[in-house]
Amino acid sequence: MTDLKRLRRDALAIFNVCVAAADPERAVVRNLRLEDHVLRIGENDSMDLSRFSRIIVLGAGKASAAMARAVEKLLGEKISGGLVAVKRGHGAALKRVEVVESGHPVPTKEGKAAAARMLALAESLGESDLVIGCFSGGGSALLTLPAPGITLDEKIDITEKLLASGADIFEINAVRKHISQVKGGRLMERAYPATVVNMMLSDVIGDDPSAIASGPFVPDQTTFAAAMAVLEKYGLVESLPAAIVERLARGRNGQEQETPKEGDPVFDRVHHVVIGSNFLSLQAGLEAARQLGYQSLILSSTIRGDTAAAAKFHAYVAEEIRNTGNPLSRPACLLSGGETTIRVAGDGLGGRNQHFVLSIVEEAAQIPGCVFLSAGTDGTDGPTDAAGALVDSETLKRAEERGINPREYLARNDSYHFFKNLGDLIVTGPTLTNVMDVHLVLVG
Repeated sequence: MTDLKRLRRDALAIFNVCVAAADPERAVVRNLRLEDHVLRIGENDSMDLSRFSRIIVLGAGKASAAMARAVEKLLGEKISGGLVAVKRGHGAALKRVEVVESGHPVPTKEGKAAAARMLALAESLGESDLVIGCFSGGGSALLTLPAPGITLDEKIDITEKLLASGADIFEINAVRKHISQVKGGRLMERAYPATVVNMMLSDVIGDDPSAIASGPFVPDQTTFAAAMAVLEKYGLVESLPAAIVERLARGRNGQEQETPKEGDPVFDRVHHVVIGSNFLSLQAGLEAARQLGYQSLILSSTIRGDTAAAAKFHAYVAEEIRNTGNPLSRPACLLSGGETTIRVAGDGLGGRNQHFVLSIVEEAAQIPGCVFLSAGTDGTDGPTDAAGALVDSETLKRAEERGINPREYLARNDSYHFFKNLGDLIVTGPTLTNVMDVHLVLVG
């Protein structure tokens, strides 16, 4: 086996370990335990289930069905019912909790209908009811119920424009929360005075609970003014539906009710627990890389900002390792994670992970014996069937032999077809989890 083939094989193996570490069912089992009638939550919290007349499961996100399946295995017939909304293809066969499959990242009518039913279910809850929340990345798009006066088509329009603008997930969620009936703590407003165990699988930088699935059970830190500022920052005010702009403007002027904030009594009965994160996955990958014989380092789990700029920084570090042995001697493995952004200008097909590695094809060609991998832990990179892609020292040479110019594909935002032509896509299918992206740099 050549060195590059071994590096590529090892990169895929390490990525698979990172994904496995974020398995939702295992994460639930690590954080929820049943001892007689006492539910142990995380390390220090617990509650007596005999106090409750009903236990309801509510959730949304790519991992929510798998999370709910683990809750069913734990609590069985104690569960009275529930509803989770997942991305198409990410469902699971559940006995007591209904699963609704919907569209992502652009909202669909199925998601809207599921959100309306979830809101109605929350409104039926009382003080003797317990909610087990199962929320993960993707929940914002999957749980869509626009504020009064805003249509689903208008919500779809702003979602598409925000995704293409280069706005980060925190900016996008600030807007989403203020045009929604369920996000930004509004679902908790309806569920109060029920008790809630809010389990979250984090797909956001810093594991901020208010940002995971736009925090349906979490106090909102953003405001109408902040949401309006996002539209102004990215020059979207003139191109968006008038109903959305007018609502945000009214809210900024104090004419719409703000999302509930920290200190609101509706949150007094909520127990938050983050059950999985990007950093935990990177730690598992770090150990796997060391077992394979690599000097290894987690660079950061908070990589964000422009995708191409982040990718080039990784290439520069790989070059430093190759030339000087700093910060690691060879063979070396750098791991990082996070969620970068792309401003889409072309009409091609791809996602931020494929764009990440396409951005450094020429740099990789100047570093003998290197492999770069970037992939989403959810198995989906943008609107494609690929999780990401691989680039190595020979990628540019192989592309030139096929008459493929990486710069042309980059300009068209068509990373998917570039890597499909070379056979370098990473296709995993739905992983039923989501803890953002994993980037790997291997230098042999």
